[in-house]
Amino acid sequence: MKLPNASIIMKPFLTILCMSFLSLINMDLNAQSKPVRVAIIGLTHTHVHWILGREKQDDIIIVGIVEPNMELAGRYADQHGFSMDLVYNNITEMLDICQPEAVCAFGSIFQHLEVVETCAPRGIHVMVEKPLAVSFEHALKMQALAEKHKIHLLTNYETTWYPSNHKAFGFLQSDSIGEVRKVIVRDGHRGPKKIGINEEFLDWLTDPVLNGGGAIMDFGCYGVNLMTWLMQGEKPLNVTAVTQQLQVENNPLVDDESIIILTYENSNAIIQGSWNWPMGRKDMEIYGLTGALYADNRNDLRMRIAEGYDGYTETQFHLEEMPTPYHDPFSYFAAVINQKIEVKPFDLSSLDNNVLVMEILDAAIRSATYGKTIQLRK
Repeated sequence: MKLPNASIIMKPFLTILCMSFLSLINMDLNAQSKPVRVAIIGLTHTHVHWILGREKQDDIIIVGIVEPNMELAGRYADQHGFSMDLVYNNITEMLDICQPEAVCAFGSIFQHLEVVETCAPRGIHVMVEKPLAVSFEHALKMQALAEKHKIHLLTNYETTWYPSNHKAFGFLQSDSIGEVRKVIVRDGHRGPKKIGINEEFLDWLTDPVLNGGGAIMDFGCYGVNLMTWLMQGEKPLNVTAVTQQLQVENNPLVDDESIIILTYENSNAIIQGSWNWPMGRKDMEIYGLTGALYADNRNDLRMRIAEGYDGYTETQFHLEEMPTPYHDPFSYFAAVINQKIEVKPFDLSSLDNNVLVMEILDAAIRSATYGKTIQLRK
């Protein structure tokens, strides 16, 4: 008997095997591309409009919202078109029903610890709005929980997504202006009441317990976060700060003006967080041995190279937005959770950066309170 050719027998089998293998690959790719199930905890921080109002993308899906103030939730539901069926009174109920993979906290800064205490044991990743916590003590508790339960705990700052800041960082890495000697960061606006923020936000933003302080926390944190990133986690030797109340009628319980001075081994930083600027601003100046960088706003950067005593050549850059997922906190959060990117040590959103930010801010508040420079332990 003549046996059939082996290739004739094997061909259908190989075809089926290849089709099955490709199906498995496609299933895996589809699984990886599924949007991350995200819940929102709190609606009182008006940065929540960032996530509620973003263009529809396939990186995240909002599966639940926690907000006991149903009137506020109803206003935002009308504004952004989400269903009130998504809204729950408490965290535990929402987590049990909605089963999110991650949460974004948009309540008071004091509530950040409770969010992590509730979500971390369930393995749910957390991203909070800046700063990480109301105090260094809270930050350490949050860090311990995140590490114990192996969750990502990120902190979101608007300035993290500024192309100008990242371009400046790149110039520093390439030694374009020499070794850094001085950084000046200025952030703030006319003040929460003057710019007309809603009552739900104002109630806790000007509360020393719920916000941890006034302008020193609200806007001082930006500069400390940026400086910790630029210095790649180097801890300052000491911290000196002064605060003032220039609008006692609007901010009777907290400071509205702050200056923080950070002293490092070979450089220093001056961080001005204020609710008394005539216009809103978020800008940074970096001075090296041979030149300077001016991150004037989100998209504009200038580089000056010194010539002679007071001369310089200046190059101006108008920058495009950062590529996905580095343009947006929620795309970034999803990419980290899906292990598409890794949070580098002392990155702007990282836990180690922001725990150190809280240690520095804690020292700054003590410095302003007692009128003395605070030494930081190594």
